[in-house]
Amino acid sequence: MSTLKITKKHHRHLNNPFPSTPTSLPFIQGNLFINSQTLPPNQNSPLGKDFQLLWSTQNGGYLSISHLSHPSKSLWSTIPGQAFISAAMAETEVEESRGSFAIKDRDVHLVCDHQSIENIILINQFDDFQLDYLDLDHLKTNSKFADSPVLIITGHIFSKRTKKWLQSSSIYGSASARYWVLFDQKENNQIGFKVKIGQPKFQLHHHPKASPSTSLGRYRRLRRKLRRQRKWKVGWCWFLTRTKGLSINSSSEEELGESNVVETALEFNRVCLTYASERNERFFGFGEQFSHMDFKGKRVPIFVQEQGIGRGDQPITFAANLVSYRAGGDWSTTYAPSPFYMTSKMRSLYLEEYNYSVFDLTQHDRVQLQIHGNGMQGRILHGNSPLEIIEHFTEAIGRPPELPEWVISGAVVGMQGGTETVRRVWDKLRTYKVPISAFWLQDWVGQRETFIGSQLWWNWEVDVTRYPGWQQLVKDLSKHYIKVMTYCNPCLALMDEKPNKRRNLFEEAKELDILVKDDHGEPYMVPNTAFDVGMLDLTHPLTANWFKQILQEMVDDGVRGWMADFGEGLPVDAVLYSGEDPIAAHNRYPELWAQINREFVEEWKSHCTGKEREDPQEDLVFFMRAGFRDSPKWGMLFWEGDQMVSWQANDGIKSSVVALLSSGLSGYAFNHSDIGGYCTMNLPFIRYCRTEELLLRWMELNAFTIIFRTHEGNKPWCNSQFYSNDKTLSHLARFAKVYKAWKFYRVELVKEAARKGSPVCRHLFLHYPNDERVQSLSYEQFLVGSEILVVPVLHKGKKNVKVHFPVGETCSWQHIWTGKSYQKQGCQAWVEAPLGYPAVFVKVDSIVGETFLRNLKNFDIL
Repeated sequence: MSTLKITKKHHRHLNNPFPSTPTSLPFIQGNLFINSQTLPPNQNSPLGKDFQLLWSTQNGGYLSISHLSHPSKSLWSTIPGQAFISAAMAETEVEESRGSFAIKDRDVHLVCDHQSIENIILINQFDDFQLDYLDLDHLKTNSKFADSPVLIITGHIFSKRTKKWLQSSSIYGSASARYWVLFDQKENNQIGFKVKIGQPKFQLHHHPKASPSTSLGRYRRLRRKLRRQRKWKVGWCWFLTRTKGLSINSSSEEELGESNVVETALEFNRVCLTYASERNERFFGFGEQFSHMDFKGKRVPIFVQEQGIGRGDQPITFAANLVSYRAGGDWSTTYAPSPFYMTSKMRSLYLEEYNYSVFDLTQHDRVQLQIHGNGMQGRILHGNSPLEIIEHFTEAIGRPPELPEWVISGAVVGMQGGTETVRRVWDKLRTYKVPISAFWLQDWVGQRETFIGSQLWWNWEVDVTRYPGWQQLVKDLSKHYIKVMTYCNPCLALMDEKPNKRRNLFEEAKELDILVKDDHGEPYMVPNTAFDVGMLDLTHPLTANWFKQILQEMVDDGVRGWMADFGEGLPVDAVLYSGEDPIAAHNRYPELWAQINREFVEEWKSHCTGKEREDPQEDLVFFMRAGFRDSPKWGMLFWEGDQMVSWQANDGIKSSVVALLSSGLSGYAFNHSDIGGYCTMNLPFIRYCRTEELLLRWMELNAFTIIFRTHEGNKPWCNSQFYSNDKTLSHLARFAKVYKAWKFYRVELVKEAARKGSPVCRHLFLHYPNDERVQSLSYEQFLVGSEILVVPVLHKGKKNVKVHFPVGETCSWQHIWTGKSYQKQGCQAWVEAPLGYPAVFVKVDSIVGETFLRNLKNFDIL
């Protein structure tokens, strides 16, 4: 990202509790001009072997792409008479505080909003065509459709006058630049697109009251200002590119008029792609989103960061923002965004790179993608149904492997406290006959008290003071087919104050020079919550093997799973071994973190012998919260991070359902949340502690997700826990058995996810896309696979729920507790849901439903 200013606000003690929305580049709109001498009035061109592109001069000219199987259905089209390529030069400020980022567009110096189309070129033979800007050599050697037609659109973008909202530093006059757009087939169901903007040329118009030398002087002053900004590390990323001569068509030449063309060494750092949408078109996806399912009318930023504490729910967001800059977050902040969407009209698109991007859906008839960079690359997907689109999307980005069966067989018990505490709670769980698959012991590394609660020593080795007899504990649990899971992340804390350490991993990493650096060449000490940490440089060639050795020592002790936490906090002014732009690297970092963990899992399995190699009960698994577009390829399992222990919509139990379903639409097939939430706040006037009712309802909810895992939260003593009393223990046992009762189906869904990318928990839109009521659902209800309908209680004190039975199903739905059938499609009904009896339905005469009900009876639940 060019023209970058970074503002650090880690250590401010008092902040604005109501921070303003970061300023952004306005929605850019301009006219389209066509060269009638070089362009035919209508042209239907093949794109690869399975697509076609229609060009028409009607209503000012437009493009439309369709699949040959449905030639009348447009997958992507421009707006007649409107520019679809535009670009700008703007300055960027990033405000950063402890994993929270606000990216602002500041001074906008130039906008080229109008566009001409001069040529539409169909290429069948690459050998006779050369265009360095679009890397056609890559298409020749790496495309399975290298012998298929590729289409290139060329022309100019230009400005006719200075916009009112441009900064005073802008020169008078106008500017222009060449552009190239390439479309080529990537898969049978995917068209790739690539946009490249050439070097700008300023057209220095004579101001009516200024001499030519005055206009030229304004331009030179702008150049000097930009040079000064570069000197102070706020400068342009100077980049010389080869451009061809200016060639505007006749219509645009009349608009530009006579001018002095001035060669520059500047380049655009904003590129926009604008195309058509429909007023009633709903947009789903964008990775793991916590507040909304449909994003029509919103401006969606795609940047990995902390989700925030409260995210708009009050008064918690007020308090979080007051004590830590923007710590409260907002509706758009998320650990795992993705530049991907699908719509209710079966259109889908995603971006392939890692630059900061914004999907502007605020206009009713169009979409605008804004990229921080001088180019854009992505794909347009074809699919006849939402599940087919997900299958095609994950075919390109990758899918998770099948999960080890042990981790989906029973409760994953989140515990802290040391060896004796774990054994004592284990005895209680055996008394209540709770099906257990694992103990997740995040405090295995030792624990310290900070101002936010209990926190771990970030030094990835067992603390033998807290867990004496660690290896024996692991063995004893293993004898009962219970695994031990632990915790790690890619950060290392200073260990000077820890008395019983065996290794000092921070010092080891510093000695190996594998920590992220600051601009002075020193380890970048990243403020976390109550302490600073060094962050592993995952682009360094030594880092992966070093960290895999740490994981190997953990696994050698018998550990079979771990939380691979964090990954969202790479500073945007960090210096990396690879030398890459840290803002693009920021979005890629969680994928690199997942890749190291996944590689270790695969390498460990390949090196196993004897029982470990043959026994699937010995397979490893890790779960993580941060991610980006390709994370489903590398991550095995995800969880949603740190929700509030509350009933609220943006950051409580309701948001956990939205995140589950939105991530599933975006390729994250395996996701879940902490039972009961995580973030607790116990202040004199603002108190959020987990109530018993919330804990019990969250157990009922998560009994129908891929993993049934408890968590004590950041302040365990404030929260109701599963081991608090007989009621909580009985409820845990009951819903661990409910979870186990549909294990047979879960195993089948895991295989389907690994094969097709289909999520285990599904928004009803995936199976009933034509039901308008379904399209408007958020957290209210969801499907497990296609055979189980879950309508959780997500409001305090409620004992009934409103259920929508979707249009498009041929069979009835049976309430599992009463046996009552609901036959009418599209009907809504109020259903009783007292504690212990959440509203769950199975399809009548379904083998899955019948087996599930039979298992519930065998467990004495029915």
